[in-house]
Amino acid sequence: MKVSIITVTYQSEKTLKDTLESVLKQTYSNYEHIIVDGKSKDATMQIVKQYEAKYEGKLKYISEKDNGIYDAMNKGIQMATGDIIGILNSDDIYAKETVLETIVNTFEQTNCDGTYANLIFMDAETMTKPQRIWKSPTGKLEDGWHPAHPTLYLKREVYDQIGLFNLQYKIVADYDFMIRMLKNKQIHLEYIDEDIIYMRARGS
Repeated sequence: MKVSIITVTYQSEKTLKDTLESVLKQTYSNYEHIIVDGKSKDATMQIVKQYEAKYEGKLKYISEKDNGIYDAMNKGIQMATGDIIGILNSDDIYAKETVLETIVNTFEQTNCDGTYANLIFMDAETMTKPQRIWKSPTGKLEDGWHPAHPTLYLKREVYDQIGLFNLQYKIVADYDFMIRMLKNKQIHLEYIDEDIIYMRARGS
C-alpha cells in the first residue's frame, strides 16, 4: 500500500528540516511526501528543494497562496495518489522510524478504513522532553472524544465518502471532519497503542 504524507508549510524554515528528516528515516519505502506551501517568504522552499534529491522522486510540492491551512490540506489530499493519506505538520516529527510500517501493517492485518494512535507533546526547543501525552483509545462522541488528528491515517476512499475539510471553519475544520467521519458507522478505525507523533508543545 502506498502512503501519501501531506505537510502544509508557511514560514516553516525553523522546523521543517526535522520533519523532512523524520520522513526520510522511515523503514517503509512506499510513500510520497507532498509539501503544500502558502507562498512562504522565508527559506522554506529553499529547504524543500535542497531535500528533493534525497527523496529520489517521492517528493512533490507546490507553493502558492491559499485560503488557510485547511485549504492547503485539501490541495494536498487532491494531489495524493496513495492508498492511505496522513497529515504530518511542518513542526511535528515521527516518533520512531517504523511508524509508517506499523500503520500499513495494521491496515493490511485488520482491513480497517483508518488508524489512529498516541501523540506526545514535546518541548519546542529540543523535541526531547515530553510535556504531555494524548492517549485516547476510545470514548463517546457525545462526550467530546475524538482521535488526535495528527495521528489519523485514512484510506483515500474515506475522503471520497466524507468529503474534504470545510473551509467555513477557520480553526476547527479538522474537528468538523472527524465528527462527520465518526458519525459514519460504516467507517472502521483501528487504534494503535503506540506513540507515533511528536508535536512541538506550541503546536502549529
